[in-house]
Amino acid sequence: MYQTRQKLDKTEILNLYTQGFKNQQDYKIGIEYERIPVSALTLENTDYYKDYGVKDLLLMLAKEDTWDFIADNNEVIGLKKGHDTITLEPGSQLEISAKPEKTIFQLKNKIDNINSALKPILNLYGITLLNYGVAPLSTYKSINLIPKRRYKIMARYLWGILSDVMMRETAGIQCCIDFSSEEDAMRKFKLANKLSPFMTAMFANSPIRGGVDTGYKSFRALSWLNTDNDRCGFAGKISEEFSFEEYIDCVMKTPMLFIRRDNMLFEVNGDITFEEFMHNGWKGEDPTLEDYELQANLYFPEVRMRNFIELRNTDCVGGNLKYAIPAIYKGIMYSKDAMSECEELFKHLQYKDFSELRYNVPKHALDTKVKNATVLDYSKEIIKIAEKHLSEMNTGEEILLEAIKEYTFNNICPADLILKNWYGDWNKDVSKLVNYLNSLEN
Repeated sequence: MYQTRQKLDKTEILNLYTQGFKNQQDYKIGIEYERIPVSALTLENTDYYKDYGVKDLLLMLAKEDTWDFIADNNEVIGLKKGHDTITLEPGSQLEISAKPEKTIFQLKNKIDNINSALKPILNLYGITLLNYGVAPLSTYKSINLIPKRRYKIMARYLWGILSDVMMRETAGIQCCIDFSSEEDAMRKFKLANKLSPFMTAMFANSPIRGGVDTGYKSFRALSWLNTDNDRCGFAGKISEEFSFEEYIDCVMKTPMLFIRRDNMLFEVNGDITFEEFMHNGWKGEDPTLEDYELQANLYFPEVRMRNFIELRNTDCVGGNLKYAIPAIYKGIMYSKDAMSECEELFKHLQYKDFSELRYNVPKHALDTKVKNATVLDYSKEIIKIAEKHLSEMNTGEEILLEAIKEYTFNNICPADLILKNWYGDWNKDVSKLVNYLNSLEN
């Protein structure tokens, strides 16, 4: 493992972010869309290893729809076609990562095409991909990790009491947005962090886990609160003064999990931070730019900086509701006037208010109190701002907000409707929950 390497300079790291600068006319939006695979017969999570399981699903899709394999140590862990990928989260959750596009309609078309290719194989194998934030019946103790080496290291290290739940049971939707300069990136980054608890509340969709009401409207969000406080939460304190360098410092102060050398992983187990690695090396090794990129990928804040901004805070939802997530972000983040209106909306809230929201929203969602109002009050204004400015873009994408308006403007989130049915017509029957989630796709 001992090699002579050129010392890593912080300027090289800074370039990872500045190379993301784009002209506004070149802005695109991306989506990462995770779903939970369950047996259509037993409703338990479908295993990677079993016959007609998730591995076999990937192999069949590659054969039928000409995807290339993504492998780790000779094990198939995903597929790729051009810039689009289908990868697996630790508990075999299936994630579609679509190449960013100019419009959300283009993303929708791409996801529809992938789903069309998946559908006959899912039917043949008896697998349902649930648009839901947490496994409804199985719990992590019965869900095997896929054979991806980093996941095994993460499972051993992450110290939060719900880290196994987060890794093996949960599914979310993430969005990616562009920026034009460091100033623009930081403005969007700070605003995205402030938006994050409101987005979690509006799209809360994981109240039933292990076949019971958890008492939380987003159990997925709760699991992130209890995963690893060293690498989760807000990066920085959403301060008015923030920069790429300060974000890099947040990444560098995080304990390291492992490094990769010659396709081998060497566990660091949190013994040092990346900052200490930069100063002192580790077991004869000096840090490389690839080491920093790995460290940044193992940092899981609510909003993550790359050469784009990754917004990571919503449960998986189904139907057109999932496209309302990028629609809100696009309507706000790609209009300077919309950003100003949101900043004005939040001007009376301090860091402690957003921090408290992050802890209270998983349980109460839209009913969460903030100052003299509720998250519901703010969420309605957020949607109105996004709709107004999406309309001004003349792309027709404001229609994608109708799905979330049906919930928020009726004073509910998806979890509220699930709980109403759970204690009503469904009589606490998980099969009826699954049937309901599937019906939203038709």
